[in-house]
Amino acid sequence: MRKKSVVSEAREIHTAMEMIHLGARLQLLESETTLSRERLIKLYKELKGVSPPKGMLPFSADWFLTWQPNIHSSVFANTYQYLIRHADCRGVAAIVKSYKLYLEHCEMTEIEPVLSLTRAWTLIRFFEAKMLQTAPCTHCGGHFVVHSNDLHARYVCGLCHMPSRAGKTNKSRSAELAVAAN
Repeated sequence: MRKKSVVSEAREIHTAMEMIHLGARLQLLESETTLSRERLIKLYKELKGVSPPKGMLPFSADWFLTWQPNIHSSVFANTYQYLIRHADCRGVAAIVKSYKLYLEHCEMTEIEPVLSLTRAWTLIRFFEAKMLQTAPCTHCGGHFVVHSNDLHARYVCGLCHMPSRAGKTNKSRSAELAVAAN
């Protein structure tokens, strides 16, 4: 039996704690750390005060291609790719750092984050499986998440060619009604 290093175990616990604080699901923690399921559940309960949520992880690549999730996913994906290329950052550390930068971006621009850490991790898994990639928009030049097998020669992003119902959420309608009432 091989002995486990106390330092490497401490790093694993720190990584798991950071991911739990960012909203990671148990399956993500199990996949990215070597800690036992029982230990991760105890850690989750200690940090959050509740049991980890149950249920399946998101599994459809199509979610990342709908209008608003595509924009948020593209911001995250570009940040992640930049860190991989220029910051000597790999694996789950790159995902966590990219996700923190994504959250900072949302906070600074005063928009509600759409992407969870679990979805961000799933997005990177889809990139690694070559199911998704980024393609440049022919109008603005930004790189956006697209299906790998689609044609991208004349790709126009959701920001340059907004769908007719873009931004028409219940929250925005409620805000419009409140303004109109005053």
